[in-house]
Amino acid sequence: MGFEVSARRVLAAALSGIALTASGALLVLAWQRGMFATLLGLTLCVAWLVLGGCWAASRNLSVRRRSEERDPTTDGPPLAALLDQIPLPLLRITGGGARALNRASRTLFATDDRLSPTPPTLNDPRKTRLRHEGRSWRIERVAGGDQSLVLLIDIEAERRAAEVHADNEMIDILGHELLNGLSPIVSLADSAQVAAERGDARLPSILATLTRRIEGLERFTRAYRMLARLPDPVPTPVAMDELVGDLSRLFDQRFEGRVQLSTIVPQGMTGRCDRDQMTQAIWALLHNAAEAALAGAVSPVVTLTVEREEDRLILSVADTGSGVPAPERARIFRPFHTTKPEGSGVGLTLARRIARAHGGDIALLPIAVTTFRMAVPDGAGL
Repeated sequence: MGFEVSARRVLAAALSGIALTASGALLVLAWQRGMFATLLGLTLCVAWLVLGGCWAASRNLSVRRRSEERDPTTDGPPLAALLDQIPLPLLRITGGGARALNRASRTLFATDDRLSPTPPTLNDPRKTRLRHEGRSWRIERVAGGDQSLVLLIDIEAERRAAEVHADNEMIDILGHELLNGLSPIVSLADSAQVAAERGDARLPSILATLTRRIEGLERFTRAYRMLARLPDPVPTPVAMDELVGDLSRLFDQRFEGRVQLSTIVPQGMTGRCDRDQMTQAIWALLHNAAEAALAGAVSPVVTLTVEREEDRLILSVADTGSGVPAPERARIFRPFHTTKPEGSGVGLTLARRIARAHGGDIALLPIAVTTFRMAVPDGAGL
């Protein structure tokens, strides 16, 4: 390759020399015969043509270089090949039609390029769900000008992944809790056996501790069954002042004046919910708040507020405890998570499950006073 380039350069230099010599001879001959002006004009025309050709060639080369710099496919794999690696269907919507941009979308809609016909749902920017080939897809859009990119996410696959994650988390929690409960039982049983063989006087105390640990494991098992077997709610009209009155009497009996309970509920207010489940959920919040207030540094007070906000029933439980530490806020609703020696870690989880079964939710408000807020729909949709 190097030899060929050198030979071309030598040949170009030789031809340039011959051309210059011939041009000089022609100029001398033209001078002698009085045709210098004609030859000079012809030379200028040729020079103009040559310079114009060089300028056009250089411009084309510059344009090609800029185009190559803008095109990322010159330095890497083609864009189509990269899009094909995306496992989710990707579409471009423009002018009322849709084009499949990757392998996943072409497979889903059985097309090589354009969708024919285009599902009307894809052309409606207000739609967020697509039903196609017996599967449900969530629509994620990115609009730009007169066209938009659409990414389809398989809702069923997403749900299965969430279920697998939840199952794995529950298995981890159960394994951890069961091992924590069984390990000391095994150790105490061995100690009791040794004490019995030696006639050790500590045997009764060992057996008493063993009994308490077995009872604790039984409480954990019952709590798990309570979570796993929560029935669907049966909403009925409920007088909220009566429900709060029952909870107040239960609270006074349980804490025997050690914690003050303050209630705020409109007289004659009626909500629609499953009374038994709602009582259980609110009691879990009140019990948690009372224990937190008792551990606080000020006089323990718990406040229960019931109100209606548009079409929702709002129940708030606040306490005068020291608050929930920041690291614990992300774990307080996790099943069996507790910081109390005798706690089961089920109360808040059960309350949230009940709220969600009613179509609502529970949240710990980001304010100074520890406040749990339960909001559930209050209407025929329950």
